[in-house]
Amino acid sequence: MTTAPKGPATSPSGRPPVVDLATWQTARDELLVREKAHTREGDAIAAARRRLPMVEFDGTIEVVGPDGPVPFLDVFQGRDELVVYKHMWYDGAPHQGQCEGCTTTAWHLKDAVYLNARGVSFAVLTSGAWDEVASYVEFMGYTQPWYSVRDLDEPVGGEMGYLACFLRDGDRVFLTYSTTGRGIEPANGSFGLLDMTPYGRGEAWEDNPEGRPEGDQPCWYWRTDADGNATWGPTSRPVPQWTRPGATPVETLGRRGHHH
Repeated sequence: MTTAPKGPATSPSGRPPVVDLATWQTARDELLVREKAHTREGDAIAAARRRLPMVEFDGTIEVVGPDGPVPFLDVFQGRDELVVYKHMWYDGAPHQGQCEGCTTTAWHLKDAVYLNARGVSFAVLTSGAWDEVASYVEFMGYTQPWYSVRDLDEPVGGEMGYLACFLRDGDRVFLTYSTTGRGIEPANGSFGLLDMTPYGRGEAWEDNPEGRPEGDQPCWYWRTDADGNATWGPTSRPVPQWTRPGATPVETLGRRGHHH
């Protein structure tokens, strides 16, 4: 049971208006109609996605992992379906200089047990040289498979920073789907949760009511200093790196990429 506020319902500055539960429930139910329509449209888009054609390519093309060069077919781990995230790489950059945008996606995909249970494998592909990538993967504590696809063409190599799906039929391999731009967001559960909050993601492009905290550039909170303050400065790292053993403030950064 809620207690109705005494006198006129007033809100603290920059926050949602204060109402009684019944009024809130009416507004919530109105939004639910739109949410259900959005869900149904998402289901329809997924159905259309499953009906896309596919492109065959040479599955014997070699990628480099902890055991050296292996055919791309091996990335399927014996399963018929494969999802990959293509992780950007900045050659020669220290760990803290790697892409904070790609870090947020990879960090949310640390465990693929539910994909595996559905017969789907997962791997991270990156354009980095394997000797650099291996130490980074160890530092970050990643347990999912990583492979270098340096100097390879699409659909395995090429542009980084998105998700792609592949299908295997024996020794034949096909590209079935890939994302662009914000199409990677389904991999990042934090976005969906932030979108439910009254302050949202806190990014400048968001449509927020007047008086809410002002947004900043995309990705601004993905890189922080040791105290958790969002910054692009010389003491910053991608946010999850501060949980890694031995992470300390830094004075120099390698090249940095803005991944939106």
